[in-house]
Amino acid sequence: MSGRSLAAVLLAAVVTFGATLVPSAHAGPKALSGPSAHAAPNAPKTAVLDGDRLRRTRAGLGHDPRLRRALDDLTARADTWLGQGPWTVVDKPRPAPGGDVHEYLSQAPYWWPTTTPTADNPWGCPYVQRDGQRNPEVDSGTDRQDAEKVFDSTYDLSLAWYYTGERAYAVKAGQILRTWFLDPATRMNPDLAHAQFIPCKYDGRAIGIIDFSQSYTSVLDAQAILATGAPGWSAGDRTAMGRWNTDFLTWLQNSDFGKEEGAAANNHGTFYDMQLAALAYATGDTALARRTVLDARAKRVAPQIAADGSQPQELARTRSWHYSAFDLVAYTRLAAIGRHVGVDLWSYRGPQGQSLFKAVDYLLPAATGAAAWSHPELEFHRYAATDVVHAAADAGDVAARAAVAKLEAPPGGDLWALRPAAEQLDSIAG
Repeated sequence: MSGRSLAAVLLAAVVTFGATLVPSAHAGPKALSGPSAHAAPNAPKTAVLDGDRLRRTRAGLGHDPRLRRALDDLTARADTWLGQGPWTVVDKPRPAPGGDVHEYLSQAPYWWPTTTPTADNPWGCPYVQRDGQRNPEVDSGTDRQDAEKVFDSTYDLSLAWYYTGERAYAVKAGQILRTWFLDPATRMNPDLAHAQFIPCKYDGRAIGIIDFSQSYTSVLDAQAILATGAPGWSAGDRTAMGRWNTDFLTWLQNSDFGKEEGAAANNHGTFYDMQLAALAYATGDTALARRTVLDARAKRVAPQIAADGSQPQELARTRSWHYSAFDLVAYTRLAAIGRHVGVDLWSYRGPQGQSLFKAVDYLLPAATGAAAWSHPELEFHRYAATDVVHAAADAGDVAARAAVAKLEAPPGGDLWALRPAAEQLDSIAG
């Protein structure tokens, strides 16, 4: 989730466990529709977030200043989304190869046209690679950035509704989800056949699946939160969204691209497993979710994490700090899904002692500012590791617990207390 530093808003509600929500005196756009005065919602059946923990956190808002400060940051984010969107895949300048406007399209960032586009050659083909030089049409001509706005906005808005009861947050989240995924005129097809395409070269690539796998679990959790009784999110919406998720899961399992991404031996494979397990859990296939987390022990942790906790595949990158933390975002979310299906991924130890705890501890000196990161990194942000350290601390890592007070808050504030599931906190082009 991207950080957005904005002025905080007044606290929207004071809540006690099992009590009726007190209307907010908050001024601003959402005050026009007023808060929804209903009993506190139940614990949501979230795939990554711990629904019972969300419910307990909600109950503590009335007497915990730390939670109230975090809620100020969360509602500030949610407020920015009220005047934006909804977004749709059908409004990009040019459709995906094949001409179906409902197909999601993203583009390889470092490939450029060699000629001026014409009616007969609308992309300006052929394309050539300029490594490290980002083609701006990647952001303006495809669906990638709009999809990320859908992911971020629905997560922020659904959480803000859950903690405050403000009706406008839930209604906006429902509108965004229906427009992107459900409405016949604007919906996205449930596949990623044209993600990370290169004009005139590849109509799509398996690595493009990470466009969704890195953040779509936030949308699954947003749906679960809204399903606790949010206004503007009906039983019909829930059923239709369930069908979309099932179709998407089927594509991920059976398509050539899905199989190729699942075989990746770096963060792409970890995120694929995390997305697969989350979709399986959200659609009721707990056996697949459990099997995916169990298999990740020997399939992911053992070969991808070294005995000292380093991640060799990620250290080989020019942005080794980013990718080391990024891969652990997937691992820690996968461990969170495991909690729901009876698998403790944190306790696994590989043949040489490899573990998630060791991988997080490897980052602690740089994450706390105690030592410089000694590997290549083009754009170091200490806060990139903040969430994964929180996750390890919550899972019982003594060193991580000691490090929490020394972490750097990401832009927009540290929201761990309200949404305890690791997010990608630093941005990266491509």
